[in-house]
Amino acid sequence: MITEGESVPKFEVKDANGNSVKSSDFKGKKHVIYFYPKDFTPGCTTEADEFSKDYKKFQKEGIEIIGISPDDVDSHKKFCDKMGIKYPLLADVD
Repeated sequence: MITEGESVPKFEVKDANGNSVKSSDFKGKKHVIYFYPKDFTPGCTTEADEFSKDYKKFQKEGIEIIGISPDDVDSHKKFCDKMGIKYPLLADVD
């Protein structure tokens, strides 16, 4: 488990647009990473919506939000489009 302030392990995954994203892309930046089990489920939809509502506030503070789930790129793209999610959702399919 990663604790607050701890560095994330190295990773490379795809975002909702199919772009490759590496952990090193976030080095030296503030970010909130949240993990969730599945796109389009009630709890996860609420969580994503709450982060979306406050996204501009986080950005003003120089903080990026990143959501990660085991769903694939296609599912994330549909979820982002339906929910209007502007922050990256990463596909950790392994």
